[in-house]
Amino acid sequence: MPTIYSSGHRCPHPKMSEEFDPALHSHRRYNPLTGECVLVSDPHRMKHPWNGQVEPPQSEFLPEHDPHCYLCSGNERASGQHNGKYENTKVFANDYASVLPPPRPIASAAPHPLLASEPVVGGCDVLIFHPRHDLALARLAIDDISRIVDEWVNVYKLRGSQEAIKYVQIFENKGAMMGCSNPHPHGQIWALSHIPTIPAAELASLARYATNPGVEPSEAPRGPLGRPCLLCDYVHCELGVAESQGRIVVRNEHFVALVPWWAVWPFETLVLPHARHVPSLLHLTVEEKLSFADILSRVTKRYDNLFSCSFPYSMGIHQRPLPPHAGNIQGEEDEDNVAHLHVHFSPPLLRNASVRKFLVGFELMGEAQRDFTPEYAAQRLRACSDVHHLDAEVEEELEPTVQI
Repeated sequence: MPTIYSSGHRCPHPKMSEEFDPALHSHRRYNPLTGECVLVSDPHRMKHPWNGQVEPPQSEFLPEHDPHCYLCSGNERASGQHNGKYENTKVFANDYASVLPPPRPIASAAPHPLLASEPVVGGCDVLIFHPRHDLALARLAIDDISRIVDEWVNVYKLRGSQEAIKYVQIFENKGAMMGCSNPHPHGQIWALSHIPTIPAAELASLARYATNPGVEPSEAPRGPLGRPCLLCDYVHCELGVAESQGRIVVRNEHFVALVPWWAVWPFETLVLPHARHVPSLLHLTVEEKLSFADILSRVTKRYDNLFSCSFPYSMGIHQRPLPPHAGNIQGEEDEDNVAHLHVHFSPPLLRNASVRKFLVGFELMGEAQRDFTPEYAAQRLRACSDVHHLDAEVEEELEPTVQI
């Protein structure tokens, strides 16, 4: 019998004999990288009316140069420092860094075992993607994105070789909705004296999987010492799923972008190499770097095309905590090579350009929850064009009119 509430509304239950269908029935999915689960709600969840917060649209029509922007070429920053003229990327130490450089202060004794703390040192850098104020990743040329990848490698190597540093995190917050303080396309790199919680959990899962004798053999690429790699096996599994049922969004020779089985954010994607095990950006060949730039371009274009807007997201690269020592880039005995390079895109938009997903209530007190299946999200993103909608509009305007 269905549950009847005091209001008279009924909550129908599926028949006990009904076969489970993940596209129709609520269920939980397991994330083997973090050990956490996500609750996937059934489709009726998206039908409930929305009278909540509506975000103002972010303008896609920005000037090529803003004289008041702290990141534009030739301008003065809020700190009084000058950017100087630059033609491609530009890197500088963050004027308002979240962590300060060594030496590390001496830790005081904890007042109680439950009140433990430790000093953190490091450094924070800003990477400006391009001098154009109006061009995000989705509208940059592949060569421009390749220069960004090269700069990521340079800062990863530089910061990762400094005293006291144990981890380098590369990330981008795009859009005011994600807390970005400046619309000029840029990202950040934080170097820290500890491995943060999320990558630490992922690295521990990768290490356990590599030494688990119960892992079934597969045709997937192998990690160091010929051991299994969790992400190599996962992406190999995804590549074997029929497109109509699968989660792959786009693929090229070396990389694949997919909505992970365990995705939390509505249109979350995971970008990772599929042809071989790659521990870090530093391990990429010249051809793989170009493929990486290509896949980043195609993913971000699809994001903007989904709702015809400048699509907000947080993006982060997970890889080896630190670069390998010079001359030991392929070291089989290096335990950090268990890492498998991958990029997380976590975008908040849910129904359209103005309605976002909030991680509140049950998500904060219980576990993560999503409103439709990852398969549906992948289908929506696959259907989007490789041509940015603004560029497509320009092309349409330039097409000659045929006179009859």
